Amino acid sequence: MIRYTESKKISRDDLKNLYSSVEWFAYTNNMEILEKAINNSLAILTAWNNNQLIGLVRVVGDGCTIIYIQDILVHPDYQNTKVGTNLMMKVLNKYKHVRQKVLLTDEEANVRKFYEKNGFISADQGKLVAFYMPI
Repeated sequence: MIRYTESKKISRDDLKNLYSSVEWFAYTNNMEILEKAINNSLAILTAWNNNQLIGLVRVVGDGCTIIYIQDILVHPDYQNTKVGTNLMMKVLNKYKHVRQKVLLTDEEANVRKFYEKNGFISADQGKLVAFYMPI
């Protein structure tokens, strides 16, 4: 049975295993920075199967007027099992009073479908414009 928790206390090995499983090596190349990012986040919600970290959503922002969903990742063995949807619903419920809920992600059909299924509207479909500064 999948267990969901809210805690920033996650071991380095668990973080590295999960982020590596989805090939987010930009994070795992500097675990010290990843751990600081986790600790400085507004909220971290996790999904566990027994003692294995299988999913995580990381939220930054002020928690009053804006939240930014920075990371949402699910171990490949557990993708398409509602783990990501459950994590997202827990975040959206926790911050239902917050007016602006924002995220930036790669343009891929399955990614777009996931966020649209969870109530997000792409900036190119609405009245907003999104800007970013490339690395």
